[in-house]
Amino acid sequence: MAVRAKLIQNANLLVVKLGTGILTDRQNRLASGCIKQIVGQVVRARKSGREVVLVSSGAVAAGMEVMGFQNRPSRLEDLQACAAVGQTRLMAIYQELFIVHRIHTAQVLLTHDDLRDHDRHLNARNTLMALLANGIVPVVNENDAVSFTELTVGDNDKLSALVAALIPADLLVLLTT
Repeated sequence: MAVRAKLIQNANLLVVKLGTGILTDRQNRLASGCIKQIVGQVVRARKSGREVVLVSSGAVAAGMEVMGFQNRPSRLEDLQACAAVGQTRLMAIYQELFIVHRIHTAQVLLTHDDLRDHDRHLNARNTLMALLANGIVPVVNENDAVSFTELTVGDNDKLSALVAALIPADLLVLLTT
């Protein structure tokens, strides 16, 4: 147990995956208070010298609210539309909460194909590393408007593991229900 605690304590580059259930309330709406607490924790981690990459779910839920869906749609095109609408809402919330602390965010939308193709893999890595080097918190999500993998399988957990290996992170934290 002490070895694990020491590994966590010494981690300087973290990937934190935020599941939809962590970011939403019981009505599947974005829970701004919860998101604010998470942002505060990321800010504290950065102030202690750590770099953080967020892998954030929640775009579909954020879009459902705007598009008037009470329940998660079953048609792929409706899910993708919700994701497209919701991703901008989600990023606006992150940007608004981080900028209070003078920290900028960047949206990085990836597909699994981006991480399989050698050149695109290197480009994604170089982009993430450049953002971190410039003090910017990358917010990564599957590009759900063009990809259906996460929408049908729900694998931002896998995406976060791929991102952690890509950069390479010292620690991957999965916050999910």
